Amino acid sequence: MDFNINNYLWEGKNILIAEDIVSNYNFLRLLLKKSKVNILWVENGRDAVNTILSNDTIDLVLLDINLPILNGYEVVKQIKKKRPNLPVIAQTAYALGGDREKSLAAGCDDYVSKPISISVLLKKMDAFLG
Repeated sequence: MDFNINNYLWEGKNILIAEDIVSNYNFLRLLLKKSKVNILWVENGRDAVNTILSNDTIDLVLLDINLPILNGYEVVKQIKKKRPNLPVIAQTAYALGGDREKSLAAGCDDYVSKPISISVLLKKMDAFLG
């Protein structure tokens, strides 16, 4: 592993994790704990949209594409209409050919596939939060 979590300190930054699988959320929460970032969590697409549109302090969204109620593609389309500069990193376990392109075309700013490479995720997050 070519990363040191202590190189990634985002105190005062707020991220929204939109993830319906509790174990995936817990993985991200525990990974990011030492970065001192503030974490908000929602488990479906509708709550992701509502949380983002009602909270202008969110600095970054980690968005699972396969969410219930509204999928990640619909979520990012809706939130980018109101907050076009909010960075959104898509994540999906269904890493099929074209997923990255589809995520970027929908409005996501970046993309990671699951299982998530910790060093890749941290570097991508730091590009927006650092």
